[in-house]
Amino acid sequence: MSIYKVNHFINGEFVDGVSGEYSDIYNPAIGEVVGHVSRANDEDLDRAVTVAQKAFNSWSKVTPLRRSRVMFKYKALLEEHMDEMAAIISREHGKVIEDAKGEIIRGLEVVEFACGAPHLLKGEYSANVGTEVDCLGIRQPHGVVAGITPFNFPAMIPMWMFPMALVCGNTFVLKVASHDPSTANLMATLLQKAGLPDGVFNVVHGGRQVVQGMLHHPDIKAISFVGSSTVAEIVYTTGTKNGKRVQALGAAKNHAIIMPDADLDMVADNLMGAAYGAAGERCMAISVAVAVGDKVADTVIEKVKERIPNLKIAAGDVAGAEMGALYSKAHLEAVTNYIAEGVEEGAELVVDGRPLTGSKGYEKGFFIGASLFDHVKPGMKIYDEEIFGPVLCVCRVPDFESAVELINNHNFANGTAIFTNDGGTARAFSDQIQVGMVGINVPIPVPMAFHSFGGWKASIYGDFAMHGMEGIRFFTKLKTITVRWPQGSISDPEFVMPTH
Repeated sequence: MSIYKVNHFINGEFVDGVSGEYSDIYNPAIGEVVGHVSRANDEDLDRAVTVAQKAFNSWSKVTPLRRSRVMFKYKALLEEHMDEMAAIISREHGKVIEDAKGEIIRGLEVVEFACGAPHLLKGEYSANVGTEVDCLGIRQPHGVVAGITPFNFPAMIPMWMFPMALVCGNTFVLKVASHDPSTANLMATLLQKAGLPDGVFNVVHGGRQVVQGMLHHPDIKAISFVGSSTVAEIVYTTGTKNGKRVQALGAAKNHAIIMPDADLDMVADNLMGAAYGAAGERCMAISVAVAVGDKVADTVIEKVKERIPNLKIAAGDVAGAEMGALYSKAHLEAVTNYIAEGVEEGAELVVDGRPLTGSKGYEKGFFIGASLFDHVKPGMKIYDEEIFGPVLCVCRVPDFESAVELINNHNFANGTAIFTNDGGTARAFSDQIQVGMVGINVPIPVPMAFHSFGGWKASIYGDFAMHGMEGIRFFTKLKTITVRWPQGSISDPEFVMPTH
C-alpha cells in the first residue's frame, strides 16, 4: 500500500501547511506507517480563521431552512459513503468495521437532529408584557467557532459539534487527532458536495500549537473540546480567560452496580461489550463493576472469565472481529503498565491480556487482550485513573448504599449504570447518584441526539452539555428584544424602574 498524505482543508481546498512538517499515521493492526498528516502552524490556523470569518458574513444571513437543507444532503451523502468512511476509521484507529459504522450512525443522528434548525431556532415571544409592549427572545450565532476532538471517535465526536454549529449560523474550524485524520477530510468533502459554501467549514491538522492558537485567537468566539480532563481544564480556563465560550469534556471512570437480583448472565454479556468493545477506548466504557455481595462478585467474575477466551480479537477489517488493536504503540505500553501496577498494588489479576501477538500478518500490531481484575479498591491507580483500554475492574461492596457512596466519591462522573430487577432500587440509584448520565440495565447510556451528552465533576468543564438543545444553546447567544409601537401620544418621561 502506498503512503498517502493528509492536508488541511481551508476555504474549500486541500492545501499543504506553511511549515511543510508532517506527522506519521499508523495502521494499528500492522504497526506500520501508512500515511503522513500535515502539521499546522499559527499562519495556517490564522488563514483558516480569516476565511471562516469572511464566510460568516454571508453564511449567518442564510435562513435556517436553507442551512438545514445542506444538512439533509450531507446526511444522504454520509449514508452513501458509510462503508468508505468506516474502512478509513478502522485503518487509522484500529477499531472493527462494525463499530466504526456504529459511531458514524451515532454522529449521523446529530446531523438528523440539526436538520430541524428552523424549529430549534424559533425563539420565544410574549405579547403585552406591558402596556403596548411586547418581548421576544432570539438566538444568534457567535461567529467563528472551533472544535478540538480526540482519536477514539474520529467521525462521531466532530459530528456532535459542527452540524449544530453550522445550522445555527456559525462557521467552523476543526482540529482532530493526528492519529486518524482522514475521516475529517472526507467529512469536509461531503459537506462541500452537499452545497456548503467554501470557508464555512475548515479542517486544520496539528498538535498542541494549533490548540494554543485556537485558545488565544481573538476571532474564535467559542470552543468545543473532548479529551483528557487535564487538557480539558486547560482549554476551559485558558479559553474563558480569553473571553470565549467553552465546553470541555474530559475523562471518565464509569461504574456499573450489580445487584443480587440482576440476571447475571445478562450482566456478563453486557460487561463484555461495555468493557471490551472498542478495546475500552470509549469515554463511556464500563471499567468498574461494583458487585453487591461476594456471591454476586464470584458469579460475575466466573461468567466474564468464561466469556473472555471467546472474544475474537483481530484487525478491524477481519470478518467477525469483535475487538481490534489499540490506537498507538505508546498507548499499548501505557495500558500494559497499568496492568502491571494493578498487580503490584494488590489487586487480583484474574485474566491477563498481556502479551497478545497479532494473527498472521499482524504480528507488529498494537494488540492486547482483555484483562479482568478482582478486589480492586480506591487508591489503586487502576481504580482512580482512566485506563482507556480493555481492563475491567471488580470492586466488592456489602450493600447498595456502599456502592452508591463508592461511585459518588470518585472524581470522575461521566456515566454509570445499575443492573437490577427492582424498580425501587433503580429509582433510588437515579436520585442519589452524582453522575451526569445514568443507565438502568443499560451499560452505556449515551443519550440520543435530541437529548444532551455530558458528565459531572471533573468529567466536564463548562455549563453546556453536547448536542440536543444544550448544543443549540451553546452555539448561539440569546438576544432579548423589548418592543413598543405606541398607538397614542408618547407618555411623559419616567425616572424610575419601568414596572408597567
